[in-house]
Amino acid sequence: MQKKLTLTVSEEVYDGLKEAIPPRKISRFIEDLVRPHVVRKDLYEAYRAMAADSVREAEAEEWSDATCQDVHDEKG
Repeated sequence: MQKKLTLTVSEEVYDGLKEAIPPRKISRFIEDLVRPHVVRKDLYEAYRAMAADSVREAEAEEWSDATCQDVHDEKG
């Protein structure tokens, strides 16, 4: 079920939205931006999906190890 929400934004933001977002798509654009910050279930599911991606996890671990090694090698 959808609910109607009235927002107040500056004229500059309003003009930018009208210029950048296709007609009748601003509500969806704002919902997509806000959702990860207020609907935690989606966020946790996204983390689970990322963790289940073994290729992505291997790349992340490799990047993390390389970064830690770079920091260790720095002269302070």
